[in-house]
Amino acid sequence: MKINAEQDLSCNEIEVTIRYPQKDRQVDRIIEFLQSFDMQIKCTGDNTERMIRILDIYYIESVDKKTFIYLENAVYRTDFRLYQLKDKLQAYGFVQISKSCILNINALDSIRPLFNSRMEAALKNGEKVNINRSYLNGVKRALEGAKGE
Repeated sequence: MKINAEQDLSCNEIEVTIRYPQKDRQVDRIIEFLQSFDMQIKCTGDNTERMIRILDIYYIESVDKKTFIYLENAVYRTDFRLYQLKDKLQAYGFVQISKSCILNINALDSIRPLFNSRMEAALKNGEKVNINRSYLNGVKRALEGAKGE
């Protein structure tokens, strides 16, 4: 892949052009990744509302019918339900790892096996979350997609 970048002082915003000989899964993933830069979710924390970029999210968890968004060093609450976020974020590298948790594959550092066919996901911030066995195939597919197939 060849990448060109040039400064143009007459531009008001960043413009990205993708040239390809044939549209394939890699091109689709590049487009999805670029689109995720502007995508944000409305959250609350510290008695303030803020917009959180999805690229900054490590994982999202539902506890007692409340949805929490975990970043590298912070946790926020959102009014969205977990299933809504799962559907909305699936194309951007998010995968369900348990009944109550979805993980940003891009925040994943490593995976190691636990007992009972479960896995433990270590995140780039050092935090660990468990992957239930019924969700392992979805995680494997997401990882294969992240590698570019």
